[in-house]
Amino acid sequence: MDEIRITDLEIYGHHGVLKEENVLGQKFLVSLVLRLDTKKAGISDNIDDSIDYADVSNVVRTVMEKTNYNLIEAAAENIASTVLKRYSIVKSLTVEVKKPWAPISIPLETVSVKIDRGWHEVYLSLGANLGEREDNIQSALEILKEDEKIDVLKVADIIETKPYGVTDQPDFLNTCVCIKTLYSPHEMLDKIHETEKEKKRLRIKHWGPRTLDIDIIYYDDLVLQGEDLIIPHADMHNREFVLKPLAQIAPWVKHPVLGKTTLELLNMVEDDR
Repeated sequence: MDEIRITDLEIYGHHGVLKEENVLGQKFLVSLVLRLDTKKAGISDNIDDSIDYADVSNVVRTVMEKTNYNLIEAAAENIASTVLKRYSIVKSLTVEVKKPWAPISIPLETVSVKIDRGWHEVYLSLGANLGEREDNIQSALEILKEDEKIDVLKVADIIETKPYGVTDQPDFLNTCVCIKTLYSPHEMLDKIHETEKEKKRLRIKHWGPRTLDIDIIYYDDLVLQGEDLIIPHADMHNREFVLKPLAQIAPWVKHPVLGKTTLELLNMVEDDR
């Protein structure tokens, strides 16, 4: 990925845990590394195909001046999210906020915080077999769309499927969605739980009926084995109700562990029926 660098942008701000810092203010130095594809701009020589670093600099200044932060960690986080949301061409970035002459008793040149942030491609599976099934799914999609840290890119058709695991229950409606998000995997899981809670999720038993169920299928090419979160979803390759809608929006996406595309996994499940 190509890079555009802005180094040591000087901004006067009022940030710090001490009262004097909030009142008197001081100089801060902000540096950014913006990662994007600059090839089109390099060929066209047109600023519309790239990013205006003067505009980015003014956005950073606004973030630093409009709010007083106790911690430069918070300042860096807000700069990163603001720039990523404003400029869709930027895929990821590094932000460093330097605090020269930090008020400590030992001489130093500067204290700084450096963070890396970026957009992540995530595939989710949504299902429901209690209540107003389609309304539950559609309203969950609206909740995702309204979140400023989520951009819904593709939504598969909603299909009706037979229950999986526990078969003595109503049929399900299922779909899959592709999003890009600034959330980390566990932040995404928290967002899912909040959405399910908002839809008054009922889940009587494992693999049993529910008003809404959302699972993380893929998160970039991440492989994660945790107590509360497994990515890719541990059983997705056996679930036709996941693979069928997923194949509609991501037929050639490969499972990062099994090394097979969605279509290949779907064909294997259909052949085993």
